[in-house]
Amino acid sequence: MKLTKEDRYIRSRLRQARKQARQFYYCRKYPISPKKIVFTTIEGTTGFSCNPKYIALELLKRRQDLDLVWLVDDMAKEFPPGIRKVKNTLQNRAYELSTAAVWVDNSRKQLECRKREGQFYLQTWHASLHIKPTGLDRGASFSRMAELVSRHDSAMVDILITNSHWMEAHVPRSIVYDGATCRTGSPRVDVLLNGREECRKRFRAKYGLSEDTRMMLYAPTFRSGSQGTNRSIARQDTMPDFVRLKETLTKKFLGDWVIVLRLHPQLTARHITAGLSEDSKFVIDASREDDMSEVLGACDMLLTDYSAMSFDAAYMHLPVFLYVNDLQEYIDERGGLMWDLGKLPFLKAENDDVLLRAIEDFDGKAYEQELSAFLAELEILEDSRASARVADLIAARLEGGGAA
Repeated sequence: MKLTKEDRYIRSRLRQARKQARQFYYCRKYPISPKKIVFTTIEGTTGFSCNPKYIALELLKRRQDLDLVWLVDDMAKEFPPGIRKVKNTLQNRAYELSTAAVWVDNSRKQLECRKREGQFYLQTWHASLHIKPTGLDRGASFSRMAELVSRHDSAMVDILITNSHWMEAHVPRSIVYDGATCRTGSPRVDVLLNGREECRKRFRAKYGLSEDTRMMLYAPTFRSGSQGTNRSIARQDTMPDFVRLKETLTKKFLGDWVIVLRLHPQLTARHITAGLSEDSKFVIDASREDDMSEVLGACDMLLTDYSAMSFDAAYMHLPVFLYVNDLQEYIDERGGLMWDLGKLPFLKAENDDVLLRAIEDFDGKAYEQELSAFLAELEILEDSRASARVADLIAARLEGGGAA
C-alpha cells in the first residue's frame, strides 16, 4: 500500500518524538521533587499569562517554599520573584517536567513528553465557552497529526478544570478528553472580576493615556491561513475601518476613545506585525502584552470575531461586538461554529456599515438584560475564586502525594 504524504509526515513526527522521548526516560534517574510545579502556556510560546499565571500567583501568596518553574521560549519575558523561568529546550523540558510533582498547562504538551508514575498533570485549557470549533468538532479540517498530539496529551491529564456543564459536555470532542474534570471556574477571569480597576490604571499609565480615556479592544482570533501574512491595518485586509470606528464611538458614547489591537499569540510568536501606519496613532498595538486578561480588563468594550475572549468579556458584562466579515469562509474552513451567532447576546456585524450602525443603536439596558439571562441559563461558575479553588486542588495533591 502506497503511503500518502500525510502518512509519511506522521511517521516522521512519531519517529522524532520517540527519539526525543529518550531525554525524558533518561531524566527518570532523578527523583521527583515534592515541591516542584512546572507551568507552561501555549507550548512555551507565551509568557506569564492565562490560567497558569493566576494559579502561580495564588500559590506564591500562600507559600514561599515551592519551586515554581516556568518553561518559556523567550527568556526576555518577565516573571515575578518566586518564579524560576527556564528556557524551553528539549533537554530543559525533559529534566524539569520529569522531576516535578505537578504540571500546570493551558495547551498541549509536545509529543515527546512522558509523564512518570506519581506525577499530577492539571490541564487548565485556554478557553472555556467558545465559538470556533476545536478538536474533533472541526471534522475533516482536524488533521490526523493534530488528533494524535491531542490524544497523547489528554492521556496524561489527571484533571481538567471547567466552568460550566456546557464546557464539560463538549470537552470529549473539543479537547479530545474523556477524563476527570473539576468545576472551579477560570483563574484568568478572577482578575476581570476583582482587579479591573488596577488593570485600567496600569494600562493607561504604561501607554501614556489619561485616566478617563475609553478603550475598545479589537482582538481577532487565529486563522490557519494567516501565518505567513502581514495583516496591515493600513490596507484594512480583514480588519474594520478604525477611523470610522473611533468617530462612531466618540459620537455615541462621548469622551476620548482609542482602539487597542491584540493579534492572536500564534501570529505574534511568528513575528507577524500589525502594520500600523502614521494615520493609526489612535490605535495601540498591545499584541505583545503577555496577559490577554489584563488587557481585556483595562478596556470598556470588546470587538472580536470568533474568539472565546467574547465570553470572558461577558463575565464582566462588557459590551461585545462580533465583526464577522468572513463568516461563510470561516465556517467552511473550520467546519462550522459551536453556536448559532444569532442566539448569542453579542451584537453581530458582517461589514463596517452594519458594525457602525450596531454601535450607534446600542441599547445598554437591553443588552445587559439579554446577557444576564444568557449567563444565568448556562449556570456559569465565574465568581473570582477560581484561582483559590485550583490552588486548593494542587495543595491537596502536594500534601497527599501518590498517584492521582
